[in-house]
Amino acid sequence: MGYAFDTRCIHGDVRVNPDAYGAVSVPIYQTATFAHPEVGKSTGYDYSRESNPTRAALERVIASLEGASDAIATSSGMSAIDLALGLLPEHAHLVCTEDLYGGTVRILDSRKKSTGLSYTQVDTADTAAVEAAITPETKALYIETPSNPTMRVTDLRAMKKLAVSHGLLLIVDNTFLSPYFQKPISLGADIVVHSGTKFIGGHNDSLAGYVCIADPEVAKQLRFDYKTIGMMLSPFDSFLQLRGVKTLPLRMEKQQANAMKIAGWLRENPKVTEVFYIGLPDHPGYEINRHQASGFGSMISFRVDSRETAIRVLNHVKLVQYAESLGGVESLITYPMLQTHGDVPADEREKLGITETFLRLSVGIEDADDLIQDLEQAFG
Repeated sequence: MGYAFDTRCIHGDVRVNPDAYGAVSVPIYQTATFAHPEVGKSTGYDYSRESNPTRAALERVIASLEGASDAIATSSGMSAIDLALGLLPEHAHLVCTEDLYGGTVRILDSRKKSTGLSYTQVDTADTAAVEAAITPETKALYIETPSNPTMRVTDLRAMKKLAVSHGLLLIVDNTFLSPYFQKPISLGADIVVHSGTKFIGGHNDSLAGYVCIADPEVAKQLRFDYKTIGMMLSPFDSFLQLRGVKTLPLRMEKQQANAMKIAGWLRENPKVTEVFYIGLPDHPGYEINRHQASGFGSMISFRVDSRETAIRVLNHVKLVQYAESLGGVESLITYPMLQTHGDVPADEREKLGITETFLRLSVGIEDADDLIQDLEQAFG
């Protein structure tokens, strides 16, 4: 019988200790290269661009948590996305979530110039709209669920049916819920990507990305590309990620409990006109998320009554910090129109509702009442 999720966060499927002295924490193998015992023989590690014991231990844990045949640890979430997109041939077409993280849109536009990639953004919560966007050139569906930052939920089982019927790859960004709450490979995803900087690392102290692969043959191809390009995660950051993921279940439960309480408080605030949190039963994606995930996470977006209110909140928070990123133990508030989606054309932002009155909150593990008091004073 396999280990429970909480145990696998610490040990993976099988406890593999790469240290000859029995160190409980995986050591940081801060080396560029490894000596060979003799000609024609290897320790299993030759050069850290290709593989490293610290990183390999991390990759085993992440593959176990996502139910993947392999997981590749990259230098950032963006490099993970770029590695996954490298599977697509030149001049391929991609159908993707309308409300994507702005950095993902930026990399899609970059690949449009370099490889001729074309893409169509649709509301992937609407299965019919996704199918209507598929063309003979379409090679993959790229889904964020929940989406960043308007928290739209896509039915991954429905997406898998479309992918199978049209012969497409299904790529899912699972950053917002992490493998603790959602396991897209079990729902049919071929590739799962993460910004490990966020919930998996969990401490706002290291950049990392992951590409988790269902098919071992696809994993071999991506491993070759990874080795060739050299977008690897460093040994020290691998150590930080290993340390962070050990407490993933504890953090996610606390952050979710805080988020539920704060979402309820926001709904009662007269200066808040709309709250986007998938844990609220009247969220349009609540039922779908409940049937494909085991939790709702800790990401909340909300709309306030004016630009002046938004600016006041951002300028007056004290405990909550006005900063980019998300998923760490510290609560962060973001102004998407200027930060995460600043590169998205204004008309597209407006269409998505990412306006000057729209804010995104990543709820941390502080005391929920302290966070509410801080937000209350910031609203004024």
